Amino acid sequence: MPAIIRGERVLTSLDFARLSKLDSGHLPDDLADSLESADVIPPPAVPADVVTMYSQVEILDLSSGLKQRLTLCYPEHAEPRQGFISVLSPVGASLLGLRVGSTAQWQLPHGEERSATVEAILFQPEASGDYTT
Repeated sequence: MPAIIRGERVLTSLDFARLSKLDSGHLPDDLADSLESADVIPPPAVPADVVTMYSQVEILDLSSGLKQRLTLCYPEHAEPRQGFISVLSPVGASLLGLRVGSTAQWQLPHGEERSATVEAILFQPEASGDYTT
């Protein structure tokens, strides 16, 4: 399933640099494709409605109607039961760089396709003036 369309995602230059080095460059295909095609901008220029690393988002699962709060993080900080979702996971990779109102799509390990709308960004490091997290 295609994860992105060119220009659909925005990444900060810091997120791009860190993610490019993550897992020795052996990233999941969807995440690697997102990095290749995303619009990369300086952290102070990222709009407040874009999902960046360590953003806390509220998503609406389109099949169940369930709302969830998730924080997008690096693998070493992932705690799925607390809502900290690794960027290397299918849902994490699908959320990175999307804007509020966009729909994330991913495939579960057993093949089921899922989708969710980004309803809100509850916290974004860049919007609070943190350009180095």
